[in-house]
Amino acid sequence: MGEKIKALRERIGEVRDLGAASAVLGWDQQVNMPPGGAQGRAYALATLSKLSHQKAVSDDMGETIEKAEAEAAQLDPDSDDARLVQKAKRDYLKDRKVPNEWVGEFTHVTTLGYQVWEKAREASDFDQFKPELEKIIALRRQYAEFFAPYDHIYDPLLDDYEPGMKTADVKTVFHQLRQEQVALVQATAESGVEIDDAIIHQPFDEEAQWSFGVEVIKAIGYDFERGRQDKSVHPFTTGFNPGDVRITTRIAPKFLNPALFGSIHECGHAMYEQGVNPAYARTPLDGGASLGFHESQSRMWENMVGRSRAFWNVFYSRLQSYFPEQFGAIDMETFYRAINKVEPSLIRVEADEATYNLHIMLRFELETALMEGSLAVADLPAAWNEKSEQLLGITPPNDKLGVLQDVHWSGGMVGYFPTYALGNLIAAQLWEKILVDIPDLEKHLNTGEFHVLLDWLRTNVHVYGAKYKPMELLERITGDSLQAEPYLRYLKAKFGDVYGL
Repeated sequence: MGEKIKALRERIGEVRDLGAASAVLGWDQQVNMPPGGAQGRAYALATLSKLSHQKAVSDDMGETIEKAEAEAAQLDPDSDDARLVQKAKRDYLKDRKVPNEWVGEFTHVTTLGYQVWEKAREASDFDQFKPELEKIIALRRQYAEFFAPYDHIYDPLLDDYEPGMKTADVKTVFHQLRQEQVALVQATAESGVEIDDAIIHQPFDEEAQWSFGVEVIKAIGYDFERGRQDKSVHPFTTGFNPGDVRITTRIAPKFLNPALFGSIHECGHAMYEQGVNPAYARTPLDGGASLGFHESQSRMWENMVGRSRAFWNVFYSRLQSYFPEQFGAIDMETFYRAINKVEPSLIRVEADEATYNLHIMLRFELETALMEGSLAVADLPAAWNEKSEQLLGITPPNDKLGVLQDVHWSGGMVGYFPTYALGNLIAAQLWEKILVDIPDLEKHLNTGEFHVLLDWLRTNVHVYGAKYKPMELLERITGDSLQAEPYLRYLKAKFGDVYGL
């Protein structure tokens, strides 16, 4: 490594250290912090974010990048160091457009916004959260203007989570998915096959739910020597460094799915972070290629693995041992069908695979309208209910089950939601490649050899971190650009089997 690139790594390392400190405080806020600490935490996080941003966009950082770029010109353009410099320059040029005062204000507002959202959600009262959300949306519009001109005001926000993706691209993909998925949901409803999922909607001891979930995520590969699991209002994953990647889950006392599949979902995120090349620590290459790629890992483990027959051939007897009264007399096929029942529901994180993307489309359409100014924050609950009825055929009875169910807007994460659906597409595209490379994968999963799948993901996805842009990485792995067809094939095959279509 040349001296100029080494100097860049050291300078960026300090910025990353400040980001890690902020992440620790953010994790603590959602897991441990008493409500009274919100104001103090908002000031602390705002200070850290401003310090980090100042360092990241300083003239000294620009000069260091320029010198490192000259040194990197002599390297293989595909080398780690060359890619590091390239990514550092992209981040620098983007961050330079954002004033430091805005960064501090945004962090302060969203830190307080989380606490207000949590209380409003518990009270099922959107009016409590409305003033905070109005501030957040105003700040996000202001942020977008830093990047004008743009094709769509939503583009700069989407690019933060899915580099290179445009609003028009998402609309095109969603148009194709919407037609196909609505038709699939209708076909399952008209199939004449009735699936009773009452067995997963009954009392389940919370401690047993926790213990079973921990057993599962340990078995599939989550390293508790470099991570931990806690409880939070909304499940999330956060990584401070490759040796400390944490997840949370939420336990419902009368519904099995949230804790179990939530833990598997977050475990998928965490195993991605735990698998990144350790040499990328404290650099822009640490972490995932994009949120879409991140979601591909969580959705793959949660659904393609966690809701498969092969998975439950391994774990069903263990589930019965934890809950003998609930499942002792229930055969595995009945359970498998229950966890794969297609039925429009209110809560995104509890939705089945066939309807899940419809939840994402609802949020995407509302977000773009909020950013365009065609929808006022005050009108959001009514607009949510209208789109829920339009897309899912059901209307939320209250704000908690509707507009207040997700944490994202309280944190200013406008632009995030499309990555969940993109993650579904990427997961299916990767899955088809995995089955070519490991044709007997199902045999391995049937015997609990989950490491075979994890090893493939480590080698082909995780180790590269953010070295490649997301669509470049996808093409390197699969030989193709992003496609909807593999996901649609997966859905039709799975639910065609379950519902005899």
